[in-house]
Amino acid sequence: MNNTKLSESQNTINKVVKVKIEKGDSPKDKYYFNSSFTIGRSDECSIQINDGLVSRVHVEVNYDDGKWWISDKHSSNGTFLNGNKIDRAELKNATTIQLGDNGPILLFTFEEKDESVLITQSHQDPSLTKYIKHYFEEEKDEQQVGQHTKLMREAFKVVKKKQSSKYLKIIIIIASIAVLFGAYSIYQHVKENEQKQFAETIFYDMKTLDLEIAALKENLANSNDPTVVKALEKFDERRKQLEKNYEKLVDDLGIYNLNEEDKLIVKTARIFGECEFTIPQDFIDEVKIYIKKWQSTDRYEKALGRAKKNGYTQLIVNYMIRNNLPQQFFYLAMQESDFIEQRVGPQTRYGYAKGVWQFIGETGKRYGLTIGKLADQNTYDPGDDRFNLPKSTSAAARYIRDIYNTDAQASGLLVMASYNWGEHRVIDLIRRMPENPRERNFWKLLEKYKIPDETYNYVFYIFSAAVIGENPKLFGFNFDNPLVESVQNLNN
Repeated sequence: MNNTKLSESQNTINKVVKVKIEKGDSPKDKYYFNSSFTIGRSDECSIQINDGLVSRVHVEVNYDDGKWWISDKHSSNGTFLNGNKIDRAELKNATTIQLGDNGPILLFTFEEKDESVLITQSHQDPSLTKYIKHYFEEEKDEQQVGQHTKLMREAFKVVKKKQSSKYLKIIIIIASIAVLFGAYSIYQHVKENEQKQFAETIFYDMKTLDLEIAALKENLANSNDPTVVKALEKFDERRKQLEKNYEKLVDDLGIYNLNEEDKLIVKTARIFGECEFTIPQDFIDEVKIYIKKWQSTDRYEKALGRAKKNGYTQLIVNYMIRNNLPQQFFYLAMQESDFIEQRVGPQTRYGYAKGVWQFIGETGKRYGLTIGKLADQNTYDPGDDRFNLPKSTSAAARYIRDIYNTDAQASGLLVMASYNWGEHRVIDLIRRMPENPRERNFWKLLEKYKIPDETYNYVFYIFSAAVIGENPKLFGFNFDNPLVESVQNLNN
């Protein structure tokens, strides 16, 4: 079809296609389109469905001669309409299509055209191209643009100089999020649950940006090139601006209009890298159960007293912040050892876990710790670096950071589960999940897999301890947030 005919036919479209995922694993359950789109397993498709029965590009939907058509793109498992395999078929209102025999089911319906909905349902907005062009191509108006545009253009000059696809990917993500924030201003009238989906999209795009920047910093850790350092500083600066915009969006939606206990639970989930808008209510209810378990004993207060007396709190917080991690991973060590420096755990097939961070020998050695001659004995060994708090904390922070930035996709709760359930077990399960922050979190893990009760309890004990730590007096403890003073000391 030539471009003139395509243009004329699209001008006649007065309805949009609504695709509802009736069965299948997709980031959203509803999509809207007013032009051709594709469906498949590849992240290049307009609708991505993670299912083994779905081909990389399974079907294409297009508008031709006043009708919408669906075409099979030579898929491996076929496309079915009313149980019959098809190559191409007309889409009518309330058409059900199945991708593969017993595969995902999609419902196609038609609705009146609504541009505000279309903007929020797809990242393929032409304004994105205009936005990127404004930042990175139109340099003749250099004297007339604002400081933000100049900042982005300077960073892009470094990109062109270094020819780094990583840089380009980061810039495109930043531009995409900025477009979404702009679209939000015309989206206020849309019902609340769709606003929340929109905010969720922005959150996970920002999280992807964090991971890209972290990976870039890791790759360039040994680089002294001042242009590289300057570019990264600019990316960090823009990321902080995006964070402020997201905070305003959260305020506008009133997500924190909760009782104080629920508010702290949601806030802590955000600290550990989860979106406020996706936290299940049963997760919140479960956290409250574990808060009561902490309240029923003096274990929490004794462990904190031990950490404060020995100067552990500031040391641990320092290493977490140095490795760009939430300082609340402090409570992981509390769950592991109650801050008893000479602790030796029970024997496992990997040997004895030792020290505050309860490292097994293999992991400790991988992160630079010297494993003592008494490693195979249930005893303290002064020659074993696992009992050396500064060295073991440095190793633990680097280990947590590696899980956090790669396999766990910045989900702090998945990091906790991975840390507890032995080498590779949780990580192997995580690697079977879709490789994006939206699909990699603790409740998704619980949906897909059965994990041991020990690991389940472990995660909830740490998370609930972190919630209590944000405001101990709210939960009946007679002390202040143990991490605040440490952070203040580091800033002084």
